[in-house]
Amino acid sequence: MPDYLDTATLIDLARAAEARAPGPCACTKTPLDGWQSQPLSLDETQLREIGTLLHEEDPEPTFAEYLPDKLDYWSAGAPIAPRYFPYNRCGVWECSSCGRLYLRYTEGGGYFVDRRIRALRLALIGDVSL
Repeated sequence: MPDYLDTATLIDLARAAEARAPGPCACTKTPLDGWQSQPLSLDETQLREIGTLLHEEDPEPTFAEYLPDKLDYWSAGAPIAPRYFPYNRCGVWECSSCGRLYLRYTEGGGYFVDRRIRALRLALIGDVSL
């Protein structure tokens, strides 16, 4: 299992990635500011997992969402709250070409599986307790 990343480490990783000010990259043609179903155009071979927000000591993390100010799950401005769903089930991935960081998880329902992805943005990360 990948290394667990606490909120402070996630913030440090996001700060370092944004400081590199990545330029154009072909890693995705779809804007990923909010959650998206993983686009078919995404070349997964360019991504490497650098850690997880899934805490190994919590066998069943909460499904509660943190969405203040009437934002919805799909909103590009929705906060990234690592202790809340879906972040508490995410892997943190880096594009080997441009250095951008992405959050990824698999949403599953009765009859479907949907791999979702969202760009990690420092300004949206919140250390919000449950």
